[in-house]
Amino acid sequence: MKIAALLIGLSCASGAFAQRGAAPPPPASVGAAIDREISLVERQIVAVVEAMPEDKFNFSPESLDIKGANFKGVYTFAGLVKHLAAANYFLWGGAGGDKIPASITGIKGPESMTAKAEIVQLLKDSFVSGHHAAAALTPENSLDMVAGPGGNKVPRVFALTFTIAHADDEYGQMVEYLRMNGIVPPASRGN
Repeated sequence: MKIAALLIGLSCASGAFAQRGAAPPPPASVGAAIDREISLVERQIVAVVEAMPEDKFNFSPESLDIKGANFKGVYTFAGLVKHLAAANYFLWGGAGGDKIPASITGIKGPESMTAKAEIVQLLKDSFVSGHHAAAALTPENSLDMVAGPGGNKVPRVFALTFTIAHADDEYGQMVEYLRMNGIVPPASRGN
């Protein structure tokens, strides 16, 4: 009975992989495994950011009149993107040895940057820093303390993994901003 259940479970699992394509090979290292996660969140976020039209890039739900809602002081869409790029640089830069761009002086990102194309490029460049940090991660250095935001020190592996979790959080907010503007997020559009 237990063997039959195991075989049924394995056939269902193999069917799921067959529908989605072949499972990727196992990563060669811990850094490579984390790099895969960085790539996944990067694709989702860049797609969402590129989906927001330029004329809506500075949208904030603060402008909406929703009974009982208080959006006072929340980021604009562009502000979310700049904040995410800055956070990526602060954490991944410290973990991978990349210098933080001079235009990023705080966690909100470069205030003077307003053009969508510049902000999108800043975001993409921040993910390059993540890939560098993942490539530099080894079991031996994973617990080394590296520069984090605000002059704090954090374990290198934390800098990599927390930044992915933070990016996922910001992604959720960006998706909501798209939907508030009647835009279906790329991941919800199907193939």
